[in-house]
Parts: sequence; C-alpha cells; structure tokens
Amino acid sequence: MWIGPFFLKTSDFDFDLPPELIATAPAAERDGSRLLHVDRTARCVSHLMFAEIIDFLHSGDVLVLNDSRVLPARLRGVKAETEGGIEILLLEEVSDGVWWVLLKPGKRVRKGTRVIFSSKKLNEEKEWGAEVLEKNQEGHCLLRFDSVSDFFQQLGQMGEIPLPPYIEAARRGELIDDMNRYQTVYAAAEGSIAAPTAGLHFTKDLLHRIGEKGVEICFLTLHVGAGTFLPVKTIELKEHRMHFERFYVSPDTAEKVTRAKQDGRRVIAVGTTTTRVLEAVAARSVGKLQAGSGSTDIFIHPPFRFQIVDGLITNFHLPQSTLLMLVSAFAEAGGVTGRELILAAYKEAIRLKYRFYSYGDALFLV
Repeated sequence: MWIGPFFLKTSDFDFDLPPELIATAPAAERDGSRLLHVDRTARCVSHLMFAEIIDFLHSGDVLVLNDSRVLPARLRGVKAETEGGIEILLLEEVSDGVWWVLLKPGKRVRKGTRVIFSSKKLNEEKEWGAEVLEKNQEGHCLLRFDSVSDFFQQLGQMGEIPLPPYIEAARRGELIDDMNRYQTVYAAAEGSIAAPTAGLHFTKDLLHRIGEKGVEICFLTLHVGAGTFLPVKTIELKEHRMHFERFYVSPDTAEKVTRAKQDGRRVIAVGTTTTRVLEAVAARSVGKLQAGSGSTDIFIHPPFRFQIVDGLITNFHLPQSTLLMLVSAFAEAGGVTGRELILAAYKEAIRLKYRFYSYGDALFLV
C-alpha cells in the first residue's frame, strides 16, 4: 500500500534483522564483500562480489568518495581528584586543543575537573591531561587539552578508534587492531568519529582499474559525527532533526561533477555521507555544485528530488535509521515507491544471508 510523504512514520522503515547477520569483523579482503546490484527502474536485483562493480561503471562516470579519516577519538583516563575511571569521546573541535566531548560517566563531572590519560603504546608510558571548561544542557563537556601544539600526535599515541557499539560489544575483552581496516584506503582529512563505511570496500588496485576504465575519481570531505549512532526518536519523519556535520568540496571536485552533469554523464556517490554533501550544496546553489566548506543537517527521506546523484554505493543499514530513509528516497524512480523497493531488496539480502552494517556487504543502486 502506498503511503503519502506527509504520513511517513519512522516505523514504516522497520524490518526484522537476524542478529547473526550483523558483521562484527571485516571480510578477509576489502573487495571480497558481496554486492547487491539494484536497478530501481527495472525493479530487479543481481548478486555479485564487490570487485565486480567495475563492470557496472562506465567510461565518463564520475565516482565521488568521502576522504574523511577516522580519529582515534576515544580516550580512557581517570579524574585527577578521585582516580575514578572515565572515558571520553571527542565530538567537535572548537579551537586548538579545545573540544566538545562526551564523558562517561559524566553526571558528576563539573567545571574545573582535571582528567589524566595514560598510554603504554610503543613501550613508553606517557601521560596527558585536560580540564573541563564547561558543560552544556546535553551533558557534553568542553575540554581544554594540555600540550596543544602536538595535539594530534598525542591523540594518535593515546586514543583508540571508536568502533560502532555493536562491534565493540561483540569484541569486548579481545585485542583486535581496527586502526587500518576501519579506515578507507584513501582516507586523508582527519575529523570523523565513524568511518564512511561504503568506501571500506575499495582497494587501491580496484580504484586504479576503475580509473583506467575512464571513470573520473574525485573526493570531498564530510566529517562523520556522533549523531551517526543516534536513533530516530520521533514518530513522524517530518519531526526529526539531523545533527550538523562539517564538509569541504574542493574546486577540482566541483568542476568535475558540474561538467559531468552538463554533459549528461552519471555521478556515482560512494556512501550516504557523500550523497548528503552533494545534495546539500546543490540545494543551496540552485542545482550546482560549488566549491567551499560549511556544515549541513540535511535530512534526505522520501520524497526528495535528487539534483546531483545518479547512482549510490552504500552498505546495509539499521532498521528505522536516517541512512535507510535516504536510500529509500533515492530508490524512487518512475513513480515507484522507493521504500517498498528497498525493503524488498533488504528482505532478499536477509534471505541470502548478506552481512549488515559497517563491516558488512554493499548495495549499488542505479
């Protein structure tokens, strides 16, 4: 049954996912994941391996990837006065060495609280301190770190990659290094606290072969924030508010994408983060992609008129998530209800035991 756009509810994007299909470790090889190819016009699917995506990319296509790099944004330490354990997740940089963070437990943390972090990496014990400057109504704290001149070097030595909760819970007590596999091979601009996971499937060799085929490859940056873990709590979609995330579009990427749209060539977005930047900038600049930096809280859900993206490579997402809603919006074509098409594709993926979430398999929607 068709559901009008103004009556869509969060529950309309629900589905039953067997827990054993949630991937808690990556495939042996990055491009060794499975790929579900969905033709949104013909309403048909085909089952491939991710490396075969090259066969569905055409000379003249523009492939756009998010080059944000995941920070080792989780720090573990103690409160200086009580030596009580505390965990910190970096959220947003305000200025050099000053960050909004999420503290756990943070209920009794007050202005002036000192936190001490320690690390024994590289067989050298080190300490690093920070002070709470203020606390907001959401319970987030503003921290000023010591030794800000080498902040990212210190963070690299003492921080941990903040894995998604379902991976961390499954691995509790295990010593597994995700520093490399939870990064894309082209990650460059540090700033995310979660990986743009659609890009995890690409190898350097696969990207090289795609380029040799005549596909133009370009990059933009969107730093994934803590909101990526937050569920939709509103009943109706129109009431949900997205979190802001910072982005940057280079002149080179803006030029390549704009020229492709003028020529009638396809623009393929790798990931929902890339899609959000392309469509957010286009919405602000009358359908054009302009270079520059900014932030966006764009919420893409049915119905939505895409102005830039012609194809989407993405992972399989959580039930009732904003990511699933974005994919459903893109799946609409020729009057077809995208929500129904995507939920049917997900049902097929579950039947064939595709793997879900960050380390899971991929979907290519055209």
